[in-house]
Amino acid sequence: QVQLIESGGGSVQAGGSLGLSCVASGRTFSTYRMAWFRQAPGKAREFVAVISWMGGGSTYYADSVKGRFTISRDSDKNTVHLQMSGLKPDDTAVYYCAAAARSYSSSPYYARGSYDSWGKGTQVTVSS
Repeated sequence: QVQLIESGGGSVQAGGSLGLSCVASGRTFSTYRMAWFRQAPGKAREFVAVISWMGGGSTYYADSVKGRFTISRDSDKNTVHLQMSGLKPDDTAVYYCAAAARSYSSSPYYARGSYDSWGKGTQVTVSS
């Protein structure tokens, strides 16, 4: 399994920017993709963005963040980043980093069940 530690959360006003990072350790050689999910109070955890850990690093985003968030990776440092701009109060949530082993390669990237490692989360608060 892979251990994940997120950092970079905080508070920002609407329209501002924040960057999140997630460092992976452990069995990182088996990682197929890494993603960010988020969970707002009283809501289910939802997909935000994903990046493949092999090949060219394909990315996909939830419609709600497309054009505002950018996911990137630093394979040498086993780190994935989420740069968030144009933040809205609706972006307020705990953001979780997730990793999927190769055995999950045929599972949908947007589903929580497609990931076998999770970080503890980092809070992002956007005020209006």
